[in-house]
Amino acid sequence: MKKLFSLMMIISVMALGFNANAQDEAASDSTQVEEAIPVTPDYSAELDEEEVQSFDQIIKQKFIEGDPTFMSPVLICLILGLAIAIERIISLNLATTNTQKLLTKVEEALQSGGVEAAKDVTKGTRGPVASIFTQGLMRMSEGIEMVEKSVISYGSVEMGRLEKGLVWISLFISLAPMLGFMGTVIGMIGAFDSIQAAGDISPSLVAGGIKVALLTTVAGLIVAIILQLFYNYCVSKIDSIVNSMEDASISLVDILVKHNLSAK
Repeated sequence: MKKLFSLMMIISVMALGFNANAQDEAASDSTQVEEAIPVTPDYSAELDEEEVQSFDQIIKQKFIEGDPTFMSPVLICLILGLAIAIERIISLNLATTNTQKLLTKVEEALQSGGVEAAKDVTKGTRGPVASIFTQGLMRMSEGIEMVEKSVISYGSVEMGRLEKGLVWISLFISLAPMLGFMGTVIGMIGAFDSIQAAGDISPSLVAGGIKVALLTTVAGLIVAIILQLFYNYCVSKIDSIVNSMEDASISLVDILVKHNLSAK
């Protein structure tokens, strides 16, 4: 019995030792597998940050390489043109009026309180359409013909106000490429001066001048394209407002004729 117990103890000890060795080997094998498989670090965030930084650095670098003497006027054209374009876009959006709603209010005011009530409605409404209505209602006592003339004349004034500032945007659209081309010509002149001074045609001599020429040209064209988009938007918005003004003016005259006949 004692021998059997001793044999069982020896077998259990050997089994524990085998299990421990097996676990150690498994752990070592897993460690070796992990070491064998390369862990790919996540560089996506770092790459995104580097791309953003590199883009800013490229813009600054190209601005410096293009010679700030020629690039600065082009940049000024972009800043001034964008400032005027944004101001015009805000003003034109504020000038947009719901003409149908305004005509309904004017007609209801004429029926309930007469011309004075209608003028109160138009004076309390913002936009060129309401201003034209106010001018027409002020001439109501002089007859429908005077109302029509007043509406047409004041419509031209309001159209001029809507188009204010567009001439400056158009100027910067034309001026930016011209400044870029001027930098191109001056850069090429500098390149030929370098060739003349060296007495030999070498790529290293003309590369700097040609780079300045190309960079200023590209900058001028980019500025012109950006401002042209804003300019076309402003022109289309003005055309839409003017069409609304003309339609609303015709409707106002019809309403006034109807009111005048009903008053008689």
